Amino acid sequence: MVRVTVPVPGRSYEVTIGSGVLADAGRDVASVAGGTVAFVISDAAVAELWFGPLAASLQDAGLSAVLLTVADGEEAKSLDAYGVLLRQLAGREAHRDDPILALGGGAVGDVAGFVASTYMRGVPFVQLPTTLTSQIDAAIGGKTAVNLPEGKNLVGTFAQPRAVLADLDVLKTLDERAYRSGLAEMAKYALTLDAELLAMLEAGPGPVIARDPAVLEDVIARCVRAKAAAVGADERDAGARLVLNYGHTLGHALERLDAFAGRSHGEAIAVGMVFAARVAASRGAGADLTARTLRLLASLGLESAGDLPPTEEILGALRMDKKFRGRVRFVLLEDVGRPTIAEDVTDDEIRAVLREMGAGA
Repeated sequence: MVRVTVPVPGRSYEVTIGSGVLADAGRDVASVAGGTVAFVISDAAVAELWFGPLAASLQDAGLSAVLLTVADGEEAKSLDAYGVLLRQLAGREAHRDDPILALGGGAVGDVAGFVASTYMRGVPFVQLPTTLTSQIDAAIGGKTAVNLPEGKNLVGTFAQPRAVLADLDVLKTLDERAYRSGLAEMAKYALTLDAELLAMLEAGPGPVIARDPAVLEDVIARCVRAKAAAVGADERDAGARLVLNYGHTLGHALERLDAFAGRSHGEAIAVGMVFAARVAASRGAGADLTARTLRLLASLGLESAGDLPPTEEILGALRMDKKFRGRVRFVLLEDVGRPTIAEDVTDDEIRAVLREMGAGA
């Protein structure tokens, strides 16, 4: 078992990574939050597998558990779903010291965190991520949000959890597509911040793909340390933390155009990283950056493009990015391990690279 501290000034917390973490979740929740009732937000499929063991652990620690279910995936992240959860909490007379637990993937964590940060102006919140994407990325850092039809994550808060409890055993139940989606976020860390992780994956990703628990504990901890350092240096995404958005600018635009129902988050981010590598290459980045990115993603079973929407539709979606300020902001690489923020990428550059990747007009 590994514990990684997220050093947010004044409210640092720990990410616990290991097998069997859910079995001790009650003790860990009780140690960081008060209350007598834990409100567990989850989707039906995850709850069927893991709510029972979690509820038993909470009961052993003196907390009763109430399950509040949401739709699967991005459908959970709507203002309507947010409002329903608030009404359910109020109807059950949830108190200010009763914790909210997010049991699920990144979408569940986003909406549960938003609810926790706003109900009664804030109640204790604990993340129990059940996907690879959420264990290495989404559950850490305090971003909460719901979507609008106009764009992804446009309504939300910065609100850090009291703890993150990542049980490796839950990853065994993920279907192949969901697991590989998380590998895209792992590739992001490798390309931007962790040269040793990149070398490990390039040497042979077999143990990671096979979900070897010992290997997963190590690589997940590496990703968490990278994110923890970025969050500690820049909690509100104004500087150093921006590099964690590598591949996400185009990726989020593709998710919006797919109405959050086509590509998975990781699949969209993989396309976004290839796009960013091509833009960087057109500006003189390392000669093999694009080829290296393509090889890495292929070795992890991720497509590099697929069918893309029309270019002008993509440009319109890019302008709805939260960080749009007259120009679209991209994270680019001067070479692997050397991220930089570019705010001068022109529409013509974007069009040219999208055409290279097969997008129509």
